[in-house]
Amino acid sequence: MKASLLFLLACTAVLAVGARADTPEEPKALVQKVQELAQKATAMAKDAFSRVRESEAAQQASRQWLSDNAELAKQRLVWLKEQLAELWKKTPAV
Repeated sequence: MKASLLFLLACTAVLAVGARADTPEEPKALVQKVQELAQKATAMAKDAFSRVRESEAAQQASRQWLSDNAELAKQRLVWLKEQLAELWKKTPAV
């Protein structure tokens, strides 16, 4: 996540330099362009953080699902082992 945020900040800096190159003699336009780029960068950062939160929630839900189903699978394996043992006892020896 830190690398993504650093990349986002670097992109913002590059865009700000590009905005300055586009309008070198108009400081108000430059300020406006930088503000717009900062707003876009902020929106992108919020989106990235939101995705991380959603991803973490999904991972937690997956862990919970696996945990719940692992216990169920263990119970089913114990039951199956008992059933096989009963069948084994019932089969006549050859």
